[in-house]
Amino acid sequence: MRRKKIAEHEFVPVRRRVLQTLALASGAVVAGFAAPWRLMADAAKTQVAVTGTPAPAFRVDEFNKIYDPSVGETERWYINDHTFIRAEDSQWHLFGITHREPANAQQEKFLAHATAPDLMGPWKKQAPVLHVPAFHNGEKQNETVVWAPYVLRHGGLYWMYYCAGGRDHARYRIHLATSADLWSWKRHPANPMVVDGYDARDPMVVRFDDQSLGDQWLLYYCATSTPEGGKHTVKVVSSRDLSHWANPQEVFRDAEAGTYGGPTESPFVVARDGKYYLFVCTNHGYNETVVYESETPFHWDAAKLVGKFPAHAVEVIHTPEGKWFVSRAGWGQGGVFLAELTWES
Repeated sequence: MRRKKIAEHEFVPVRRRVLQTLALASGAVVAGFAAPWRLMADAAKTQVAVTGTPAPAFRVDEFNKIYDPSVGETERWYINDHTFIRAEDSQWHLFGITHREPANAQQEKFLAHATAPDLMGPWKKQAPVLHVPAFHNGEKQNETVVWAPYVLRHGGLYWMYYCAGGRDHARYRIHLATSADLWSWKRHPANPMVVDGYDARDPMVVRFDDQSLGDQWLLYYCATSTPEGGKHTVKVVSSRDLSHWANPQEVFRDAEAGTYGGPTESPFVVARDGKYYLFVCTNHGYNETVVYESETPFHWDAAKLVGKFPAHAVEVIHTPEGKWFVSRAGWGQGGVFLAELTWES
């Protein structure tokens, strides 16, 4: 096996910071077409039991609400797929899909933004960012939604990857915007970064160093086996410069087939003790996340299930102090919740 190593990050891309020790050769992305294709469950119970295997690889403690987007509003609002990042000044930023309740996926046209001095809060609502534009620099952007952001810092800039949708669900677009301060964002002229279906979405990016291939970036996303639909999958592409992506490959395929939604949303990979853990939201009852284990970062088998817990749109957070957390959110959930993650090994 080639020797691979995640390069030292210049940033704290908390949503995927967990991968700083991961040896990957390409990355997975894409935000989901969240539609009520399944029965919507009540908010996940705050006391979590990890199940699904005789010897779970981890334990998830009690979830606590850290942010409610409805505070100060006359109507209820939700946060769905989201991302955390700790800025250079140590302030935490939260970005996420948002809209008034009830759920209306195709009308999610901008991202929620909140800030806090500490991951546990108190969180303060800020003005939303990245509104869907009709035109940008005189050209149509072909954006229909703004979904599932992922933010990292590199080269003095913050890079935000997000699902921009499109008129054709077989050619959904993942776009990039950059910022110098996490407040003002500019769409990248090389957009789209990825075009795939069905409803390719839920981006995640990590940096890795491969002895044979050199320094690269990896982006993971969820899609289907063919752009028009098929088995629900997690795919990955790679890049040298964060703005031109190539070499797509499938890293996980679920037995379930379809188009919208599906059991491979919000992919998140953690490398630990020579193992690679893939977190995905199954949407079975809405609040369900499962975790698969593998010896390689390029293939996971559904038979290697090592954990399950009730949460939607999970993000794994590894703080500068060395603590691990998982977050959850979603339609009708009442905000963003956080729980401590303990690895059993």
